[in-house]
Parts: sequence; structure tokens; C-alpha cells
Amino acid sequence: MYNLNRRCSVIRLAQAVESIRKEAAPLVEERFRQFKELGENGTNEELYSELCFCILTANWSARGGMEAQQLIGVDGFMKMSEEELTESLVRLHHRYPKARASYIVKNRWVVYRLKTLLSLPPTDAREWLVKNVLGIGYKEASHFLRNVGVEDLAILDRHVLSLMRKYGLIDSIPQSLTKQRYLSLEALLKEEARYFGEPPGKFDLYLWYFVKKTVEK
Repeated sequence: MYNLNRRCSVIRLAQAVESIRKEAAPLVEERFRQFKELGENGTNEELYSELCFCILTANWSARGGMEAQQLIGVDGFMKMSEEELTESLVRLHHRYPKARASYIVKNRWVVYRLKTLLSLPPTDAREWLVKNVLGIGYKEASHFLRNVGVEDLAILDRHVLSLMRKYGLIDSIPQSLTKQRYLSLEALLKEEARYFGEPPGKFDLYLWYFVKKTVEK
């Protein structure tokens, strides 16, 4: 009965998202083209800017992270002092300006490892990020890798988890996600993405459009 109920939930969510596929598809395809372009041709510094974006959006917002990228710039993520970064994040009303500024400065040692990292299998690259980069958990690591063109990982943010709860894929939204729990929920979302006919990284953009009527990153 459980498997049947879950299958029905998968179908219901896929059918709901299908309703926006036609209008969302051009935006999704263009955004994913940009992701792949960054992953294939971006500099280490540009990749680090995207990693910082993913660190900043945790418990904040994608829009805020994009504004931070515009204000601070690629060079700023590389060269600004912790105090300067904190000041910039305060101006943007970030919830944790000092902590995030500290992460950005302390993580700079990874900059020239990022291109090499992208040559690893996606799950290995994600594990490395989680173990070595401050402010990065499984969601943030998956977010970064998707934003540089990796299709195979799921981003379990609060919007996605809320949809999974609404359509019966999960009974409740977990307060925190251990590795085991993240991978278990990721498997559910991958099943959903397969039914929809897109890889999970791209399916996430359709989910965002379904909720927000926009495709951010």
C-alpha cells in the first residue's frame, strides 16, 4: 500500500508541474545552458563566486544571493577583507553577515581546486565539498554543482520539501537533514524527475517555476 500511495503522489506532482512545462521550458533550457557554460568555460574565480552564492543563499534567498554577487563581484569574493564583506552583506540585510563573510575568506584555499573538482563523479565532488568547505552541506553542494551544469543531483531546499509534503511524497518536513536522510529524500525526488522526464537538476528549475513563476538559480 505504501508503494502504491507513493506512486500516486509521484504522478500527482508530475501532473501538476506538467501544467507549466510549456511556458517554463524556454527559461529552464536557457538557464541550464548558462550553468553548463559556467562549468565548462568559467574561470576558477567565477566558479568560486558561484560557490559563494550557494553559501550565501542558505537560510536566505536566491534573489539575495544574486544581489550579493552583483554588489561584491568576482574580484570581491577573492580579495575583499572579512570586514568589507561583512559590511556588504549588512547592506543587503543578510541574516548572518559576519559568519558568511568569515566562510568566504576562509574558503579561498579551494578556489584553484574547483575546476579539478568538476572532473570527479558528481557524488564524489559533492562529498568533497561537504567535508572540506565551510558553510556547505548536501543541499548547498548539490546547488553549486547544479549551477555549474551537473544534472544528476537533487537540491532539497524548503520549497522542494514543501511540495514533496503537499503532494504526499513525505509525511513531514524534517527539521534537519542527515546524510542518510538527504540521500533517501533525494532518491524520491529522482524518481519524481524520471517520471517527469527530466534529470533532477533541471527538474528543480521546473519546480521553482511552478512555485515562483520564475527561474532563478
